[in-house]
Amino acid sequence: MPKEPEAKHRLGPQRNPAIDAAVLEATRQLLVDKGYAGTSIDAIATLAGVGRPAIYRRWPSKAHIVNDAIYPVLDVEEGADLTELGAQGTIADQIRALVQGAVALFASPATRAAAPGLMSEVRTNGELREVLVVQQLAGVRMELKRRLEAARERGEIRDGVDADTLLDIMAGAAIFALSVRDVSDPGPLADSLADIVLRGILPPGQ
Repeated sequence: MPKEPEAKHRLGPQRNPAIDAAVLEATRQLLVDKGYAGTSIDAIATLAGVGRPAIYRRWPSKAHIVNDAIYPVLDVEEGADLTELGAQGTIADQIRALVQGAVALFASPATRAAAPGLMSEVRTNGELREVLVVQQLAGVRMELKRRLEAARERGEIRDGVDADTLLDIMAGAAIFALSVRDVSDPGPLADSLADIVLRGILPPGQ
């Protein structure tokens, strides 16, 4: 089973890291047991054994808590060489690693339960979308663009491969397969997705 993201806080200084850890663990447990709709601030506070004010000092909304609970923190800057983003080997090796990482992330029981509800909230709330999607993915997108450009210059990929579209394909397919289709075995899914991303569906020469 994929390892849950560590309790690393995104929203500034924290007075007691143990409270963050308790809240994030309670959130993951509730997501698995109750789903996104059934996970509330009150329920999180009760299960974590903390007061609502302690939670609101750290997070402004349930969506922010869930986001921190299910998604790892990736502090990616241009030129970074991060192994968690599949930085080693040829571009094919890197893409396979990225696909495997995306599938592992969304295969987590808490992430499976949370992803559709969280996406619905950020889709209808521009402020949440800016913080939880645009800003959070900015570094990843920049790094992927850098790697694709380097691979193109080495002749490993064709011209015109768009980083944003590639990221959409990898993450979107993983979310749909694991949170909507409810695929039970993530291993073959990752292999199949990586194969299609790298080889397409047409026979060689077409």
